[in-house]
Amino acid sequence: MPQLSLHTPVGDITVSEDGDAIVALDWGWGRDQSETPLLLEARRQLQEYFDGERLSFTLAMTPFGTEYRRRVWQALCQIPAGQTRTYAELAADVGGSARSVGTAMANNPIPILIPCHRIVASAGPGGYSGGEGLPTKFFLLALEQEAAESLKDSQTIQERT
Repeated sequence: MPQLSLHTPVGDITVSEDGDAIVALDWGWGRDQSETPLLLEARRQLQEYFDGERLSFTLAMTPFGTEYRRRVWQALCQIPAGQTRTYAELAADVGGSARSVGTAMANNPIPILIPCHRIVASAGPGGYSGGEGLPTKFFLLALEQEAAESLKDSQTIQERT
């Protein structure tokens, strides 16, 4: 399976593809490196994201999971960058319970690209299994909030000129 690693502010990550779609994003440096067109595009988009220049991804993704989990992951991608929803709110949208949503999130094979960091518990931040856990979740949310504000300001300036 082709994979490509990159350095990010949340540590080294490795993106993997199979059948012309992204299937995994893992923390750590992958042993084998392949510069396929899709993986190079994924690296470019991730670098733009971490530079605050991109809020969403336009990559073919095929996460392996049950129909329910894929429905949860698809709903995650509809949450605007920098915003959060609770496990219960997402469960109300996709069916199931807050616990079943949490299980789907814990099994998300493509974190960051499928933004499970945007889900919080009703009484606090909830958990996060990527990177260094909650500090990584807080970093990603802050990065998105700052980028959303910056990109909004840039758009407003462009509209005025």
